[in-house]
Amino acid sequence: MAPALPAPAPGPIKCKAAVAWGPNEELVIEDIEVDAPHAGEVRIRMVAVSLCHTDISFLGMVQAQFPRILGHEGAGIVESVGEGVKHLKVGDHVLPLSFPECGECANCKSEFNNLCEKYVKNMKELQMLHPIDQKSRFSVSKAGETQQIFSFLTSIFSEYTVVSEDCCAKIHEDAPFEKACIFACAIPTGFGAAWNTVKVEKGSTVAIVGLGTIGLAVADATRIAGASRIIGIDINSGKFDLAKRFGVTECINPKDCQSPIQKVLQDLTNGGVDYFFECVGKVDLVEAALESTREGSGKTVVLGFDGSCRQLSFNPLLLFGRSIMSSVCGGYKGRSHVPGLVDKLVKKELFVDNYITHTLPFKEINKAIALLNSGTCLRCVMTMG
Repeated sequence: MAPALPAPAPGPIKCKAAVAWGPNEELVIEDIEVDAPHAGEVRIRMVAVSLCHTDISFLGMVQAQFPRILGHEGAGIVESVGEGVKHLKVGDHVLPLSFPECGECANCKSEFNNLCEKYVKNMKELQMLHPIDQKSRFSVSKAGETQQIFSFLTSIFSEYTVVSEDCCAKIHEDAPFEKACIFACAIPTGFGAAWNTVKVEKGSTVAIVGLGTIGLAVADATRIAGASRIIGIDINSGKFDLAKRFGVTECINPKDCQSPIQKVLQDLTNGGVDYFFECVGKVDLVEAALESTREGSGKTVVLGFDGSCRQLSFNPLLLFGRSIMSSVCGGYKGRSHVPGLVDKLVKKELFVDNYITHTLPFKEINKAIALLNSGTCLRCVMTMG
């Protein structure tokens, strides 16, 4: 019998994507072209994607370059692979991740660091993760001319995307795409901040400002860890009933308070909380968070992204034994840890239905943005095709 012929090399593919043409503009569904995967890359057919506030924050950055394909929280199937890909094959179910893992650098080999040295510069610049040539894999034809489309992290607001295999977590085939997609950002970021970054202990007191998906994932982790008080803070009181289902024990709307939130928390807890998680992304809240924690041991964890890029400034005397830190993707390594987290979804050890408040077809992505901006939506999952 003659040996089987190798599969033909993949070529460019045409598909639809939601393109951001300028800051604060509605996204436009365009016919685009997606390159074949280069060496070490895979091309993924996206099945389900969800919208994160980080995407909206970036869309509002007037200094950013456009056009661009946003999105970094999705799940799909490997459609083709480039030369030298070792860990994935066509047909694998994957999450494209904005926190890659090469597995070879010092940080990847460290138990305490999940910022891959090969990609960390790209992560901070929020670009597509192609460290070899730094070129986008997307283009669009307008008026007879081909124009490059810039990337944003994994650029999953497209029917197909191309990423390095280092940026993919292979997940269990029984994991539903429409639920697994939020494990590409929101769940690891919030859950891991409490579980990995500071390791909240039983009996501790916790405050969380911002009761969106990430804040509620923090609440879920601190509930499981056995925190005695979990205080949820948000200017939208409509979120409070749902927050209590995630373990929040009491809720505060700062608009209803006569004193600054740090004074309210100090009085409520006789000196401050043990842990404060800032999940909004506002520089002004970080100083308030720091002052809300207990002197000598309080920990403030910053999870939100402030698109204004303003400088953080506070009186160093506020530290006085307190500490302030950030958590990137909850301390999880992408390829090593995220598949195990998704396995908990398959085994029904983690329940994510309450996070998904809306579902829409992908073509209605601008409606999804409006829902997230309205404060009535946690995660809106959009299905492709």
